[in-house]
Amino acid sequence: MLYQRSSALFKEAEQVIPGGVNSPVRAFKAVGGTPIFAKSAKGAYVYDEDDNRYIDYINSWGPMILGHAYEPVVNAVIDKAKDGTSFGMPTEIETQIAELAVSMVPNIDKIRFVNSGTEACMSAVRLARGFTGKEKIIKFAGCYHGHSDAFLIQAGSGAVTFGSPNSPGVTQGTAKDTLLARYNDLGHVQQLLEANQNEVACIILEPVAGNMGCIPPVNGFLKGLRQLCDAHNVLLIFDEVMTGFRLAKGGVQELYGVDADIVCFGKVIGGGLPVGAFASRNEIMSHLAPLGNVYQAGTLSGNPLAMAAGLAMLRSINEDSGLFKRLEEKTAYLHKGCAEALNTNNITHTINREGSMISIHFAEEAVIDFESSAKGNNERFKSFFHGMLEQGIYIAPSAFESWFITDALTYEDLDETIRAVETIAKSL
Repeated sequence: MLYQRSSALFKEAEQVIPGGVNSPVRAFKAVGGTPIFAKSAKGAYVYDEDDNRYIDYINSWGPMILGHAYEPVVNAVIDKAKDGTSFGMPTEIETQIAELAVSMVPNIDKIRFVNSGTEACMSAVRLARGFTGKEKIIKFAGCYHGHSDAFLIQAGSGAVTFGSPNSPGVTQGTAKDTLLARYNDLGHVQQLLEANQNEVACIILEPVAGNMGCIPPVNGFLKGLRQLCDAHNVLLIFDEVMTGFRLAKGGVQELYGVDADIVCFGKVIGGGLPVGAFASRNEIMSHLAPLGNVYQAGTLSGNPLAMAAGLAMLRSINEDSGLFKRLEEKTAYLHKGCAEALNTNNITHTINREGSMISIHFAEEAVIDFESSAKGNNERFKSFFHGMLEQGIYIAPSAFESWFITDALTYEDLDETIRAVETIAKSL
């Protein structure tokens, strides 16, 4: 494929945008080469500025669960824009989408809309600290909750020590309040809680991880976290920015039958527009301003365009009783085909899947946490990524990201993808 236009646009962008991109993973630094500039998308396909067509497995990192340019969402945004794009005042549509979201998700009474997943997670942690009166939090290595200071923490020097900043600009003072645990390791979480008695406000995690590849929780992990939180008077926060409304109508809480105290949303809930949200039961949400003294605000929170897109998306999901079954079947079909192609060519790999999220790891052992994910063959992934790109398949430009399946994908698209894997596997 030719990427002349994309290459030229990237050079122009580098002159006025740091690194030429507005989000670092887009820069292709993890895989090498020049990023592809998108021009348009429809259904399961994205088209670049050189008019190359790709079967898309990023889908804007998850929200396009029903396909790009999904007509009900597009029409809702166009119609709403004609009435004005933002007022800084309450609107009826905010209540409508709130009522629908609360009806779909278990264990929540109220929801507040914000503008991004980062903002949702940041606000959820502040609310947890305000509710409990405690300051420390536990997060998991490899789980990404946005670029708020409290989440940009790497491991400390010991198993039960606080972490240290992994980005300049994050203070040691912030880092000391973030404890880093190993994903899928209840024993380590228990160690941290016991070493920091009565100091931990909350545990936050992606209940199905998507930022170290797709990594589902091992059997009993989420229920074990719930029990530990109850025993130590700690709030459990599910970051469902990726999984909410994608793995089930009620997200991972519904899928695994485990209640969280606070749930964060993004991606799907915005129908492709910048939207995030956090939700909880009345007892906790009553601490949020203007009812309580935990402050959170946003001029564009609940803006009518984002609410219109989100409402149209959630209505479509809520009314389609066969959606999640179709998505799971398509993902299982892709899993089987890719595994056969790689096995036939003796390519060492492991594939993780949960619902409509899937990832291929070029690793020898099971991938259950960040450490095992990091053992994958990155050089092989780079070759795989660029091979897929040349075959017209667009996957995340990082070995540590999930693929997202959209309902717009046909079985012909899946077969084309599997054939591409077969072709590339011969040269890996």
